[in-house]
Amino acid sequence: MDLSPSEVRFQCRQGAFHFPTPGIASGYLQANLVILPRKLAFDFLVFCTRNPKPCPLLDVTEVGNPEPEIVAPGADLRTDLPRYHIFRNGELKEEVANVSHIWQDDFVGFLVGCSFSFEAALMDEGIPVRHIQEGKNVPMYKTNIACNTAGDFSAPLVVSMRPLSPADVVRAVQITSRFPKAHGTPIHFGSPEEIGITNIDAPDFGEAVTIKEGEVPVFWACGVTTQIAILEAKPEIAITHAPGYMFVTDVKDDYFSW
Repeated sequence: MDLSPSEVRFQCRQGAFHFPTPGIASGYLQANLVILPRKLAFDFLVFCTRNPKPCPLLDVTEVGNPEPEIVAPGADLRTDLPRYHIFRNGELKEEVANVSHIWQDDFVGFLVGCSFSFEAALMDEGIPVRHIQEGKNVPMYKTNIACNTAGDFSAPLVVSMRPLSPADVVRAVQITSRFPKAHGTPIHFGSPEEIGITNIDAPDFGEAVTIKEGEVPVFWACGVTTQIAILEAKPEIAITHAPGYMFVTDVKDDYFSW
């Protein structure tokens, strides 16, 4: 689907785009979304700062303003994503296509980098991205690796997985090292059990993909870690993207490669 970032956001705003975003608006940064009341915003900012691998910050909105002025001027975080999750007291209550009806004047929006942003670079180098090949959402898993805590925010690291041949693993490390704001290099490859994943065919989020003979699973830090942190902190209200249904920015995917 060859759409520009603004076209993706416009279709989301009109209720016409409701798909996972892997492979969408190739060449542009995609982002995880977290929206919290102001009283929790500082602790969450500290959580992201202490855990830059899963939580690389791209933008933080002004209090009460849904516009991400740095990465997508004119966009609206209330309407411009395909799907949202609404949490109340640490429990997922709703999945919706628009959150304008519950927006509060004290909300602060956080946009956190996403590994979908480096997938075009992998494919440009001839490295296959299996979930895109199979038309699926990327598989994501909770691990036994603990993030650094901040206030009430704590979480196990969540990872996304892409199966690759051993030769492609080396090239993928080199390529993704250029994208620190999209989680950068993998945190693990090979045995899933070493990081607490007991069933590679049953991801906690997203969809399972085919792992071919001779391939190894390669794991990158994932921004869905932020959603687990929200479950742990149990804020009265919080809003996130639905896993795999990201915010598409106007920023080229190599803009933050420093």
